[in-house]
Amino acid sequence: MEGFNGWLYESFNHDFAIRRFCSARVELEQGELGDAMNNDVEPFCPDDEISTPHLAASEVDDFVDSFINMDYDVDDDGDDKDDRNSKKQQNFHHFQDKIEAFSIVNDDSLMIEGYELEMNSSCEDLGANEMVPSIEEASHGVDQGLHLVHLLLACAEAVGCRDIHLATSMLSQIGASATPLGDSLQRVSYCFATGLKSRLSLLQSVNGNGTIANCAIDVPMIAREEKMEAFQLLYQTTPYIAFGFMAANEAIRQAAQGKGSLHIIDLGMKHTLQWPSLIRALASRPEGPPTLRITALTSDEDLVELEASMKSLVEDASSLSIAMEFHMISEPATPSLLTRENLNLREGESLYINSVMHLHKYVKESRGSLKAILQAIKKLGPALLTMVEQDANHNGPFFLGRFLESLHYYSAIFDSLEASLPRHSPQRMKIERLHFAEEIRNIVAYEGTDRMERHERADQWRRQLGRAGFQVMGLKCLSQARMMLSVYGCDGYTLGSEKGCLLLGWKGRPLMLASAWQLHNASSAY
Repeated sequence: MEGFNGWLYESFNHDFAIRRFCSARVELEQGELGDAMNNDVEPFCPDDEISTPHLAASEVDDFVDSFINMDYDVDDDGDDKDDRNSKKQQNFHHFQDKIEAFSIVNDDSLMIEGYELEMNSSCEDLGANEMVPSIEEASHGVDQGLHLVHLLLACAEAVGCRDIHLATSMLSQIGASATPLGDSLQRVSYCFATGLKSRLSLLQSVNGNGTIANCAIDVPMIAREEKMEAFQLLYQTTPYIAFGFMAANEAIRQAAQGKGSLHIIDLGMKHTLQWPSLIRALASRPEGPPTLRITALTSDEDLVELEASMKSLVEDASSLSIAMEFHMISEPATPSLLTRENLNLREGESLYINSVMHLHKYVKESRGSLKAILQAIKKLGPALLTMVEQDANHNGPFFLGRFLESLHYYSAIFDSLEASLPRHSPQRMKIERLHFAEEIRNIVAYEGTDRMERHERADQWRRQLGRAGFQVMGLKCLSQARMMLSVYGCDGYTLGSEKGCLLLGWKGRPLMLASAWQLHNASSAY
């Protein structure tokens, strides 16, 4: 690791490839930015003063440590991260912020319809090929896996510049090491390389008027059945999904104490995996079981299997003395749909809105769509809004920063899968290929309305929900979460809390957040 740190820092000092691929960078250093602007080239955000970021050696060391080792120190009792962990996280985000800031003022491309159009100079013209050593050179004292990360970052910049020749060449180099059958770093690199290839294909289809031509990406379509199988395997073999279900159900159970009639609106429902445990918990209440209604809002094309699952769930609830109704609305959640009339809300019932990895799909560039959804939910007057999301900043305005953050995030995910399942486990391969690879490709390849995986961090959700009139309710299920993690028999999973949100991570790197929200000025239910 010491040898790699020195090599990486030397790369930064010699204009690390992530900063050198675009022609605007060289023009800036040579004092020619004015000439570029005279040639009708506009930077994203023309500031009066533009400075080039530089990283200190300590920042590089912390970045390498957080990205590769991911060995954060987390207290066993699940309390907030200590100063050392906070420093590692802060330094990683400081590194990313510098990349983002640099992208704002130094990007050599114009954004049209959410995609980047190239300028005259190519990355290769700058000698960028010389910036990244070959695999053979990297093998002398530098771990090949870390070199793969360097190649990915450099390739992402080449794709951002639309240098087709250089990007294709680098993808070929990445393909020599990245494989879906290798170690965790090789596997996640394979997924990101596939995303970069897809993005390059889409960018090549930009028409002269700036619109995107209709074109098919050469990626096999995944059937709904395969996606559901991968999701169920993820639910069974890792705590990432079960954690969210447990936290949301416990929040609903606590808020529903003493309430005789419950109505849950499930946004984006695709399965019934969340609800059996809640039904069992409600059946064992000291005051007796309530009546329960679940309304599913779903855009899933195949509703037969979902209806069959809900029918079975209704029968199970009946056997536990719970009178349960199930209703399905085969439409996605929209402000016009989220009304008391359309949802058939009844007097006297306590309303709960449940969103598990769904609200981020309404986050757009302007955030107007999310705001409208939250305002519509507020008008319904729910007793509680439960929200589970990926705790990651995958919605940044600039491709390079978004790529870096997502690479860091999914590297931790794949590292956890490596520790939980054997190297050649068919279950792990299905989870990665059919679930996470699809998320990665959407984040990396697409822009505009096609980019749905717009994950955000807890502080951003806190701001958005606060502006919409909600306040966080502290989750009181840390002991249950800790007990749940013990079932998986893997020491790497960690728990933490941040201003009322419960965080599940891998070796201290937060990956999932669970939270519960109440309308401002509403009396606390628990």
